[in-house]
Amino acid sequence: MEALSWVILGLAWTAAIAFLKKISSSWGHPRKFPPGPKPWPIIGNLHLIGSLPHQSFHKLSQKYGEIMQLKIGSFPVIVASSPEMAKLFLKTHDHIFASRPQTAAGKFIAFNNSDILWAPYGPYWRHGRKIYLTELFSSKRLESYEYIRVEEIRDFMSRLYACSGEPTVLKDHLSRYTLSIISRIVLGKKYFSESEGSKSETSVVTLEEFQEMLDELFLLSGVLNIGDWIPWLDILDLQGYVKRMKALKKKLDRFYEHIFDEHKANREALGDNFVPKDMVDLLLQLADDDTDLDNKLTCDRVKGMTQVDIFSFNL
Repeated sequence: MEALSWVILGLAWTAAIAFLKKISSSWGHPRKFPPGPKPWPIIGNLHLIGSLPHQSFHKLSQKYGEIMQLKIGSFPVIVASSPEMAKLFLKTHDHIFASRPQTAAGKFIAFNNSDILWAPYGPYWRHGRKIYLTELFSSKRLESYEYIRVEEIRDFMSRLYACSGEPTVLKDHLSRYTLSIISRIVLGKKYFSESEGSKSETSVVTLEEFQEMLDELFLLSGVLNIGDWIPWLDILDLQGYVKRMKALKKKLDRFYEHIFDEHKANREALGDNFVPKDMVDLLLQLADDDTDLDNKLTCDRVKGMTQVDIFSFNL
């Protein structure tokens, strides 16, 4: 009798599922998802992604096609692997896919997603983009920095000439040349010294420390942090990336705050004669003059935009 009851219950469930399936099909065509590898429990397809994700995606695309679905931890992800598919995401439907996921990198080293690289698509993102296009990276603004590029290339060639006849690591000279241009255009002057022993009051870091901060910034901005994709593992920080992000944030905060304080003091000293000479000057002035309360440039947002400037000139 009990067995018969289970059979009747099973038939009832089967009939109910068939009925619901029929109703759902009458509402429209069922959703079709792109092909992709079968995910594992908890980690999804993370085991298929190596230390160079773009190469892993390319290898998978050769099997599953130019558009495929992966599950990265707890989140489904669509990967486009051809120019045609990329155009659909980045141009045809760009307003749908313009935002970026909220990650630990955005929280810690992008100052709570304060720059337009990490900020969600919306009014503030559009406000920031307008500032970059019309103020920071306009043709007129970039042309005004030509003298800096000329002076630095001359210094670069002079240093190489002084090393003639001796073994020379060209990478070190190129690094110094690039960082000097970035520091002068974005920050107003060189905020680093050549070595620890020559560190002056106006130098916040050494050249090596400045380069190390940028290298760490580039690295941590692109890592695959497991906690971002499996949220309940975030607190464990299994890879140690969040700890490194927090340490880097402290260094960046100290670095930017010193620069901002110096720029503000210089502006107060000049009074009505003040004219912005670098990108930090301009951003601080825009922050003071900004009347858009909802999208106002806060201190964190100025830090984030300054950081994007440094990124842009270092690429």
